[in-house]
Amino acid sequence: MGKQFSEIRPAIQEFIEKQKVFFVGTARTEGSVNISPKGMDSFRVIDSKKIVWLNLTGSGNETAAHLLENDRMTIMFCSFEEMPLILRLYGSAKIYHENDKEYLKYSSLFENFVGARQIIEMDVNLVQNSCGYAVPFMDFKAERSQLKDSDNKKGREGIKQYWKDKNTKSIDGFDTNMNIKSS
Repeated sequence: MGKQFSEIRPAIQEFIEKQKVFFVGTARTEGSVNISPKGMDSFRVIDSKKIVWLNLTGSGNETAAHLLENDRMTIMFCSFEEMPLILRLYGSAKIYHENDKEYLKYSSLFENFVGARQIIEMDVNLVQNSCGYAVPFMDFKAERSQLKDSDNKKGREGIKQYWKDKNTKSIDGFDTNMNIKSS
């Protein structure tokens, strides 16, 4: 049986900082549950009760659509290279766009990605670990370059057009609140 904590302890933060991938789970009352893998140095622990992550442009924008109705979010990390461990952070989240003061506050924590879409801030109310005995060993080779390459090729204006075309509605037709303004 796993252990539960009310905050991110130093050893947990150290584990998080070593991980190359994390998974984000969200859902509205109606429609599909979404679980998205994330990577590319896009996660930061702010303090023992707060995290932020940089949401990069993707083929969908489910997290944004879900958070507009339901602020619950779960983030999961799995140890693929070290001792077996699964770590989940549970909490409530807010989403910030490039013109929000909170986005500006947190954006300096991350590399300046052309495809940076939103910053999600989560107040952590529960941390839970479990054994991870069934999680296989996998070796990290390198980050993929395709997302950066594609976004850089499009440029910021091309990314904003992509958002208009692909990121304003969820797969269930819910609004994502992407108020896209040209530069």
